[in-house]
Amino acid sequence: MEQLGFEFAVQPRRLTKVSPARLATFADCPRRYRMAYLDRPTPQRTGPWAHSTLGAVVHNALRALFDVPPARRTPERAAALLSEHWQDGGFADADQAATYRARAKEWVAEYVEHHDVTSDPVGIERWVSAPVNPQPGQPASMIIEGRADRIDQRGGELVIVDYKTGRRAPDEYEARSSQALAMYAVAAERTLRRPCRKVELHHLPSGTVAEATHTPESLQRHLRRAEETAEDVRLATDTLDAGADADAVFPARPDRRCAWCDFRPSCEAGQQAAPAAKSWELLAP
Repeated sequence: MEQLGFEFAVQPRRLTKVSPARLATFADCPRRYRMAYLDRPTPQRTGPWAHSTLGAVVHNALRALFDVPPARRTPERAAALLSEHWQDGGFADADQAATYRARAKEWVAEYVEHHDVTSDPVGIERWVSAPVNPQPGQPASMIIEGRADRIDQRGGELVIVDYKTGRRAPDEYEARSSQALAMYAVAAERTLRRPCRKVELHHLPSGTVAEATHTPESLQRHLRRAEETAEDVRLATDTLDAGADADAVFPARPDRRCAWCDFRPSCEAGQQAAPAAKSWELLAP
């Protein structure tokens, strides 16, 4: 008797969409990841943080600057745009907010004075997305995506520019080791079909630029780390969907950062790990 044969279709691998923010959140604290991206309704959060408000305002002002004609991209216009986009969320009081508004106006004005902003970038707050695999020639294992602050084109190649307003000026090591910048570089090259190896961190308070030039090997290392974290996220999410205990598969990782975690009001472990930070404590001095 002839044996019956059966053909079983191979199920394609489900690609996980990952962004630098999601991967960094999970790596820092799986419970914060769950609260931010999975729990519905979203658990109670803290109020605004002054350093986040400051960073958003500076980003918005510089983004708006490139909406005006090149001849009008002056230090005075940059300072005016900063004032137009200003918000007071998270500052201690009106006096502190006014102090930092004045400082931020100086930052953007000096940035425009010392950097060439007459060329139009390829992208401002540009969303880039691409299916990738850390192993060349293999089918895609994940989709990396995110929004780059700025993408320049210089000499036929793309450059990723990221604005920083934190307390400490970044250095070349930080630029080279930034998983976010590496992922933006890979996704930008795939999306815009132009080489992208150089990444830069522009620190407004100090006026410094930290830059690094990647090799294919260094980008692959970043993608391998991203893939490992993405697989952990996928496994935890699938296990949660199967009915597992949420706190067991997305455990808290208490440390000093719990002092300024957005989800501190909803996390007992975080509350016990460190005293609550003031909403303005992380401002650049």
